[in-house]
Amino acid sequence: MKNFSHYPTLAFVDIETTGSHFERDRITEIGIKTLANEQESVWENLINPETFIPLNIQRLTGISPRMVAGQPNFEDLALQIKKELEGKIFVAHNARFDHGFIKASFKRIGIDFRPKVLCTVKLSRLLFPDQPRHNLDTIINAHGLSVSARHRALGDADLLLQFWRVCEQKVGPERLLNALNQLIGHASLPPHIDQSLIDAIPDAPGCYIMYGENRSPLYIGKSIALRSRVVGHFQAALTNRKEMKLSMQVHDVDWIETSGELGALILESKLIKERMPSMNIKLRRSKDLCAWRLAHDSAGVLRPTLVSHQELTPGLQDNLYGLFYSKREAHAYLEAVSKKYRLCAALLGLEKVDEGKSCFAYQVKQCTGACVGMSPIDMHNLQVQTALNFYKVQAWPYQSPIAVREGDEMIVLNNWCYLGTAINEEELYELADSEQGEFDLDIYKLLKKALAGPFKQQVIKLNQRN
Repeated sequence: MKNFSHYPTLAFVDIETTGSHFERDRITEIGIKTLANEQESVWENLINPETFIPLNIQRLTGISPRMVAGQPNFEDLALQIKKELEGKIFVAHNARFDHGFIKASFKRIGIDFRPKVLCTVKLSRLLFPDQPRHNLDTIINAHGLSVSARHRALGDADLLLQFWRVCEQKVGPERLLNALNQLIGHASLPPHIDQSLIDAIPDAPGCYIMYGENRSPLYIGKSIALRSRVVGHFQAALTNRKEMKLSMQVHDVDWIETSGELGALILESKLIKERMPSMNIKLRRSKDLCAWRLAHDSAGVLRPTLVSHQELTPGLQDNLYGLFYSKREAHAYLEAVSKKYRLCAALLGLEKVDEGKSCFAYQVKQCTGACVGMSPIDMHNLQVQTALNFYKVQAWPYQSPIAVREGDEMIVLNNWCYLGTAINEEELYELADSEQGEFDLDIYKLLKKALAGPFKQQVIKLNQRN
């Protein structure tokens, strides 16, 4: 029988911070409880964040500016912290938060920190799936943990060690070790993929390309944590047929880092269309792109006409509705709108009828009768305009190209088209002065969402130089 009394060395970690943003906020306290060969050791320290601690954070943690004023900063403690965590599995609750802060703090002083990470939220979900919630307070109550100092680093780190002991008692050491291996990525790698390749992939934003034999692209994806995402594919191969198929065929993995998620999304869309990987579901090109345009005919009826790819300049044209990958998709959409809003299919051009005759929808009481004068044409026109306005293609809201700042890079855009990514002013204006890029519907959709939301305040308006 296997001996499960000795697990890998575990470092149960908790931190307190000035806020929730890895780059903007700073650590104020670190607590570490190490479990090695059934022996426990403790390390803790307050840290001077060298920045303001918000009052709500002070109230939550009890850590005030006065308490940290005379304490060392992270750089002063970096080598001690690295020694405490090196060679150990990093265990934390919502581990991405604690690991992300510590990794970012190390990165600022030039240290690459890449431990194996175990999240106790995921461990709780895996071992206790019937438990409705898995936050730390719920775990405390569900398992009767003893609270010594809630919302202080060492007190919360101790709770994680207690939870580990509870898991060992309730599910047994063998099941617990299997869960540990499953969650930290110890699942078997595909036969052609070495661990050294996986270790080389950064846990940073970007795109990854999986290749089959002869470097044929199999799959392209994006992530804000590349290594974790790639490993996730191989872990899922045990239970997911598609992931198993991918794992069996993959021979190599490449990656391209970006400064953030928006850059990764744009790059993913471009790479999929350029390289046409065999296992990506979404392989759409914009060469057959079309949209509806509204115009009054000689009788004053507002009729939609289909605008083909050759006539489209999305971003510059204000009278476009929909945007579709094919004429078939465009007509299916118009038919759906007609049914939903009880519009006349004949006046929309979806059905041919003799003059003075009603459309079929009117006969089954699905049309208000504009086709036979039972409803005013002006009313029908208003209903058409109102219905299609929900799907209107937004004109480019700026007078010139713009750049969107993301990390150390600037993403240059014009008329919803991606022009490139710049890292300095010269590149920035060279891209802004370049020819108009090709319109891509997928990129339009993600840019429209990004510029209306999280990146609205990151826009830099550019004046093209002659």
